[in-house]
Amino acid sequence: MSDSQADITTLLQAISEGDPQNVDRLMNLIYDDLKRLAANQLRGERNNHTLHPTALVHEAYLRLVNQRSTNWQNRLHFFSIAARIIRRILIDHARERCAVKRGGTLRPISIFGHDVAETESPVDLLSLDEALTELAELSERQARIVELRFFGGLTIPEVATTMGIGSRSVDREWQVARVWLFHRLSGEES
Repeated sequence: MSDSQADITTLLQAISEGDPQNVDRLMNLIYDDLKRLAANQLRGERNNHTLHPTALVHEAYLRLVNQRSTNWQNRLHFFSIAARIIRRILIDHARERCAVKRGGTLRPISIFGHDVAETESPVDLLSLDEALTELAELSERQARIVELRFFGGLTIPEVATTMGIGSRSVDREWQVARVWLFHRLSGEES
């Protein structure tokens, strides 16, 4: 574990024990990672998107540090929960944008460009959220892996550590989940 990762873990544990003095120090250590994650999530959105990476980071950070009952274990645990919060923020924003009274339309994003060169298949966030909810009914583990990889930006080894399973299992489940999602989101029968 690097010094930075150890510092993040120490700060998270202090904050979860009720020491709010370390919140600013924590923000300095994780801000760049969260901003990079937010920028990756917004890359596939339309150019005039009203939610910018900085706003997404700040919203996610506020929700993260206000987690009263969370006992932060380490940096990966923090980013695992950050992935779930970023997903919720983006889905809420997409729902709001698509509300009839707002007259919004969806802009496709891709979930297939992370680590394997292949033809991209665009999908909107609401469809992806619906598909992930459906996948979770079939395999909670696969849905969690997709969430951590796509929304959390975690690598396969980081997902393995976060979930307490082997990297090969994560890789296998990731591949199966991606195929299932591709078929589900493209409207093909699986």
